[in-house]
Amino acid sequence: MLEENTYQEILNRSYERCIKYGVEKNIHYPSRILKKKELNILMRKNFQLINIAKPFMEILYDFLRGSGFSLYLTDEDGVVLTIIGDEDIIRDQIKVGIIEGTDMSEKSAGTNGIGTALYEDCSVQILGEEHFIKIFHIWTCSSAVIHNEGKDIIGCLNLTGRRQLAHAHTLGLVVAAVKSIENHLKFERTQKELFKAHQYLNRVMNSLNLGIFAVDIEGIVKAINNSACDMLNIKENDVINKNVNSVLSNWEEIFDHLKNGRTYEDIEIVYSNKKKRFNLNVYPIKDKEKNINGMVCIFKDIKNVYNLVNKYTGRTAQYTFTDIIGKSEQIIKLKKQAQSISNSPSTVLIQGESGTGKELIAQSIHNNSDRRNYSFVAINCGAIPKSLIESELFGYEEGAFTGAKRGGCAGKFELANKGTLFLDEIGEMPLDMQINLLRVLQEGCITRIGGNKCINVNVRIIAATNKNLKNEVEKGTFREDLYYRLSVIPIYVPPLRERTGDIEILIEHFLKIKSLKLGKSIPNLNKNLYKKLLNYDWPGNIRELENCIENIVNMDGDTYFSFENKKTVKEKKNHSNIELQYNMCSLKELEEKAINICLNNYNGNISKSCKVLGINRSTLYAKIKKYNIKFR
Repeated sequence: MLEENTYQEILNRSYERCIKYGVEKNIHYPSRILKKKELNILMRKNFQLINIAKPFMEILYDFLRGSGFSLYLTDEDGVVLTIIGDEDIIRDQIKVGIIEGTDMSEKSAGTNGIGTALYEDCSVQILGEEHFIKIFHIWTCSSAVIHNEGKDIIGCLNLTGRRQLAHAHTLGLVVAAVKSIENHLKFERTQKELFKAHQYLNRVMNSLNLGIFAVDIEGIVKAINNSACDMLNIKENDVINKNVNSVLSNWEEIFDHLKNGRTYEDIEIVYSNKKKRFNLNVYPIKDKEKNINGMVCIFKDIKNVYNLVNKYTGRTAQYTFTDIIGKSEQIIKLKKQAQSISNSPSTVLIQGESGTGKELIAQSIHNNSDRRNYSFVAINCGAIPKSLIESELFGYEEGAFTGAKRGGCAGKFELANKGTLFLDEIGEMPLDMQINLLRVLQEGCITRIGGNKCINVNVRIIAATNKNLKNEVEKGTFREDLYYRLSVIPIYVPPLRERTGDIEILIEHFLKIKSLKLGKSIPNLNKNLYKKLLNYDWPGNIRELENCIENIVNMDGDTYFSFENKKTVKEKKNHSNIELQYNMCSLKELEEKAINICLNNYNGNISKSCKVLGINRSTLYAKIKKYNIKFR
């Protein structure tokens, strides 16, 4: 109970607020009563509070039944959610507008138990004439505020009776009931958190493509995920709460190994009589006293095929600097430069012709940096439609557009947080997206499509292109400010034709790994073919050489590959043809002729035509459509 002077101060403050709000003393009912639709929405919002509070209200009412009292439960704003009580008092309260949906805040109902308790955040008892509005002078109200676990107000419980029934103990009953409600809310929350944690753990366990199972110190399997069951061809019910011997026969030996402080990682095992081979890692489970009381076993299939040039997938960088093959002065200098800047947070721009290994350099930088344990996320800016690239980079919120996933979707920046984002073919990024990218690089945060929350990201950017971005800046297809923001650390990857001595090393390397991949012996190359391999310019660089060697291995040392270095001659001839056919005409006609001639000379090759014409692919396609150009 409040001290008398404190209680009077609360009443005085409440009266002052009511006068300020303009509440009239002679009104016949509170000024605000929610309509049915609004009340239904509010009831759904407070569903948990109502469900938990109602049983306690009924228990309290059982003590007071027939004594002229009613109980209200309100939300945090004082709106009545539910009422129980004697029929006669409820009937009299309806006459003065107290029903489910009535706003009992001080603004709507003046000084009263509910409104004043919520405003002052304390338990109060308002008697007779202490109510600001005269129609409430016949009542006595005892109200206590309900808080959640974080001490935030979520509602109010009120006990109302006729003024002659006023007694100090009635407020004590309400306070006790509220304490019970708050304790139950806490219990419910704890139960939900435990269930949520259990569900989350199960979901994580079963979303991994690694086999995982947990064993206690007695060798009893306590948990196993779906991947483990699939890989071992067993059912969960066959092993859960049973001895681990059927899955891992040497578990006692492993326990002893772990108890001696040794690790048990990357061990190759053969499973049962099925002759399945796995890579096994076992980690101890320890209690607060650091005693081992169980272990977690993680295993995966062993892949025996070694494929150096297999593209990385998802969010993992596979390659390191040891995977960069070559001993030429150019490649040694390149590796030294890239290694020296690996730990820098600055952006890197890797430039070089197609097939030179720009992606390999990017992954090696990541794996040599202090970000190696975080994600390496790659996106090809030239392969994603203009309409989708923004959502790919920045993600989107639920309902942002038609077809948006429920719950929204994280973009590549979020997925790469604390790691590296590799922007391949950055020169193909649309101009409007370049502005958005520049803003993210400057501010270090992104906003999902359809959202308004700024999400901080810590991402190292590595961009790559086979274009000369300075030329693109001059053409107006690439922003100058973005170019300088990206090229803080410029790296140039030399073409294969400039890497003296590396072709021989790469030929030998690819012969070995392609033979292993194809299950064939390494073929003997005749001198004439070997000479052609060494003298060819390799315009497609390492990628072209790799494919050629795979062709040779498939054909046991022979090949249909053409080694004519005719690219430069042909391009000069085509340039001359274009120039010779420029007659006096309008610029529009001149443009149409140039595109027609170029496409026909290059047999419809869009990439080569773009290079000669000095425009990007999307622009060329637009002009082909504009002029309705047909080409062979």
